[in-house]
Amino acid sequence: MPHLRLRPRQPLSTFRRIAIGSWRDAYDPSVYGSLTLRMDAAMAYIEAFRAKTGLRLTVSHLMCKALAAALEKMPEANALLRFHTPRQREDIAIFFQVALEDARNGKLDLSGARIEHPEKKSLREIVSELDERFARVKAHQDTELEKTRQTFRLVPLPLMFALMRLTSFLAYTLNLDMRWAGMPRDPFGSAAITNIGSLGLDEAYVPLVPYSRMALLLAVGAVRSVPVVDDGEIRVGLVMRVHATFDHRLLDGSHAAVLARVVTDHMEHPFERFDALD
Repeated sequence: MPHLRLRPRQPLSTFRRIAIGSWRDAYDPSVYGSLTLRMDAAMAYIEAFRAKTGLRLTVSHLMCKALAAALEKMPEANALLRFHTPRQREDIAIFFQVALEDARNGKLDLSGARIEHPEKKSLREIVSELDERFARVKAHQDTELEKTRQTFRLVPLPLMFALMRLTSFLAYTLNLDMRWAGMPRDPFGSAAITNIGSLGLDEAYVPLVPYSRMALLLAVGAVRSVPVVDDGEIRVGLVMRVHATFDHRLLDGSHAAVLARVVTDHMEHPFERFDALD
């Protein structure tokens, strides 16, 4: 008699197949940290921005700009490892996860879109570009992404780990252009943002994804009304939890402190730090 009664879990989403191919065990250099942000001013800014532009600005867009500013302030955090040696990126790109429906079976799957050079773009540009990218991804009209997803669907699960390691080695360690094989140039970028608040969650820590070579991932929680203290008085205020996972081989507490200060400054003083609305 077997130790456990088990049966195969089918069908597996593309994301689940990639996840299985990404990790062998839990031994990794992850460090975790969290930050509580006051969001009263940020939510007021979002409302004013939407009224001014007609664009659906969200917390994720603000976090993209704030994180890009933080990486500009602390460029050492915009790095990856090549041949076990830190290498600093010359460009900033932020990756966003997006949920979509698998056309084959109607099940939820995960994918993403990337914004290049967000530090050089206005919020208007970021909102419009991300909306367009997400629409293409959800409609399965992103040619490069769909080609990659199809490749992963065809690879047997026992070979996924080897494939992910090989792809990462060729694209990042050897720094080869792999677009001929269906892999977009630097598909993940400098850091990733996952809006867990859209799922109704306040707290979660995102695991480092070895093949992406990203050293920093942020999980942005829901904005909640809670009791806060201002000038010794208790009142109702808006707060949001941000949870970070970073690679301790590349980042440490001093980097995290600078990143946290810049992000906090932007989110708590949005009218001064983001697009002017006059």
